Amino acid sequence: MLKVKVGLRPVASRLNLTTVLKTAILPGESTERLFIATQVGEVFYVGDSSIRSFLDIRSRIIKLGTFEPGVSRGGYDERGLVGLAFHPQFQSNGLFYLHYSVAGTQGPGALPGSFQPDPCKPETLNLRWLNRETQYDHIDTVEEWILQSNGQPQKRRTLLNLRRPFFNHNGVNSLNFSPETGKLVLTTGDGGAGYDPFNLAQDDLEVAGKIIEIDLSKNTFINNPPVVTRFTELPVPIQETLTVMAKGVRNIPGISYQRFYQHYLKYVGNVGQDLVESIFSFLTYKPTPVTQLVQGSFGHEGLVNIGWRGWEGAFPTPIVRSCAQNQNLNQKIMVYYNEAVALSGSRLQPLTSYFHQDARPDKFAGTALTGVQAYMGSSIPGLTGSVVFTDLARKDSQPHVRGALAYTKVRPDGRQNDFSVIQTDYDFGSQSAYYVSLGTNLDQTRLFLGVYGSMRVADLNQGTVFEIVP
Repeated sequence: MLKVKVGLRPVASRLNLTTVLKTAILPGESTERLFIATQVGEVFYVGDSSIRSFLDIRSRIIKLGTFEPGVSRGGYDERGLVGLAFHPQFQSNGLFYLHYSVAGTQGPGALPGSFQPDPCKPETLNLRWLNRETQYDHIDTVEEWILQSNGQPQKRRTLLNLRRPFFNHNGVNSLNFSPETGKLVLTTGDGGAGYDPFNLAQDDLEVAGKIIEIDLSKNTFINNPPVVTRFTELPVPIQETLTVMAKGVRNIPGISYQRFYQHYLKYVGNVGQDLVESIFSFLTYKPTPVTQLVQGSFGHEGLVNIGWRGWEGAFPTPIVRSCAQNQNLNQKIMVYYNEAVALSGSRLQPLTSYFHQDARPDKFAGTALTGVQAYMGSSIPGLTGSVVFTDLARKDSQPHVRGALAYTKVRPDGRQNDFSVIQTDYDFGSQSAYYVSLGTNLDQTRLFLGVYGSMRVADLNQGTVFEIVP
C-alpha cells in the first residue's frame, strides 16, 4: 500500500477529552460547522475563527473518574457523553441526539471483583448477571433534543434507558445516522469488565454488544421509559422502533458509511482484548426486528456477527500468560474453545487487523482502536476511497506517548487486506499525544483528529482538535 504523509492543522485547543467530532449546518445558516463533544458533557462548535458553546450537560453526567467503593482506576473512565448525532434534517428541524451516562446512577457493579476466565475452571466461563436491578455500574440514556427558535437546546424525549453492568465498553461516537435507511444507529459495547463475563454480546435478547437501528418516524413519546438490560423488558411500542443489525461486538467507536454504487459499505471497528484490534466491513445485512427476536419467531441467522466473545478479530479469543521460564515470552491459551468452534462458519471476517505486539517494519504495536472513518476527499489522494483509523497509543512510541493513524481499503475481491501507517509531521514536543477520537464532515471529504495529553478524564483542558490536511 502507498505510504501517505499528512499534516495536522490545529482547529481548537485547551479542550476536555473529545468523544465525537462531526459537522452539521445550524438552522438558519448555510455554513457547515465542526461540532466537538467532550466526555465531561460539553458540546462546542467552531464558528468564524472562534469556539462557541452549543450545549453544556455536565450536571447531567455521572461523576467521572470515581467508582464503586474500594476501586480506583487512576481517573481513567469510559463513561460520560459518548454519543452525539444530528438529524439529517437538522438544518430545518433542529433535532439532535445524545447518549450519555446519567448523574446519580452509580452502582456497585455486576461482579464483586475483577473477572478472569480460566478454561480449567468451567464455572468461570458460564457466569450469569443476577440481581440486575441492584448489581450494575451505571445507567446510560439515549435522548432526543431540539434546538429551539431562541437558540436554546431543550430535551424532547428519552428513547432508551440502559442499565450497564460495568464502567467500561459503553461505545464512543455511538450515535450515527444511516444514509441508507435514514434511521439512527446506536452502537453498544458488551458492557465491560473484559472477556464479556456474561456473554451478553452473543445473546440475541441482550441490548449490550449490538448495533441497533432506531426508527425515529415511529413517534413513541413514552414518559420515563423503563431502565432495561434486555429487549424483552421494553414496552412493545419501543420494541417496534428497533431493529438489530449486528451482534458480537466488544467495544466500538461508531459506524461509518461509504457510498458504493447504489449501496453503502459499512465500517465498524472492534476494540480488542489482549491481542488484536480489528476493522470490519459489510455491504448487505438483514435487519432483525426486535419484536421478532422477543417472540422467538425469527432466527439469529439474519444478524451480522462480529464474533466476540469466542473470537477476537481473526483469532479465537485467548488468555495471555507469561512463561515461567522466561518472563519476556508468553503463551496464548484459547479460552472459549466451544464458542469459537460454534461461530467459526458464521462470523464476519475482519477487513484488516493490527496487533498489540508487532515487530514488522512499517507497522506498530497498538493499544485500543478509537476511530474508524471513510474518506472520500481528493485533497489527500493517497487516502481517497479508503477507511482511516486511529489507535489510542502506540506501545512502541518513545520517549513520549503517541497515538497512531493508519488506513486500509476494501479489495475488489472482498478478501482481507493489509494496512499502512499514515505518517504525520506535527511536533507534539514533550507532551503526551493520545489519539482519542476521529471524525469527518458531512460528505466525508475532511478528517478531524482529537488528541489528548492524558488518559485521565479528570485531567482537564489537555485536548486539541486537528484537521488532517495534505
